[in-house]
Amino acid sequence: MMTVTATDIQNNFGKYLQAVQSGDEIIILKNGIEVARLISKERSVSFLSDSLAGVLKNDYDDKAMREERILKHENID
Repeated sequence: MMTVTATDIQNNFGKYLQAVQSGDEIIILKNGIEVARLISKERSVSFLSDSLAGVLKNDYDDKAMREERILKHENID
């Protein structure tokens, strides 16, 4: 994983694109704050599926979940 500035990405995009194609992940900073990540298409699919793991379990009751959300929002008022 590399961390680079937005200016460096802008000035050397080809170099960083090649690094991403080789499997690296690049974090882009603007004014010292992380604003983006540059990852390959293959890694993006696994990144998204890994982040969703456990969100939906094998057994869930959509009606019960809907009622729970409705009750939660009613209690906000």
